[in-house]
Amino acid sequence: MKKAYPATVVQNPLAVLRKAGYSPFRDPQTGEESFVIRLTPEFYPRFHLYVEGDASSVSFNLHLDQKKPSYGEGHAHSGEYDGPTIEKEMARINGWVNHEAKTDNRTNQQVKKAKKGLFAKLFG
Repeated sequence: MKKAYPATVVQNPLAVLRKAGYSPFRDPQTGEESFVIRLTPEFYPRFHLYVEGDASSVSFNLHLDQKKPSYGEGHAHSGEYDGPTIEKEMARINGWVNHEAKTDNRTNQQVKKAKKGLFAKLFG
């Protein structure tokens, strides 16, 4: 499941995902970077999330890995890419995105007020 946000809403994807419980993960085979959150003490099952973005948008691409991929002749990957479990997890992540956006907005407003106050003291 893929969800896109304006870059102004998700200014720091790492902070959002860490607060949601995700850890950075680098695939030892490919070197590809992503994020995971384990559902048990074992490595699988786990939610697995890729972040893509540019100057205007950030997107989260989420799936559930049920077990280790068995690449060979069959190229089997036991991942779920949609359904209620994925939708529920994406909604949880969206809650953290919204929380961070509100926090960032409040912080930006506080900084602007402080700058105005400092400007007035220095030049007023």
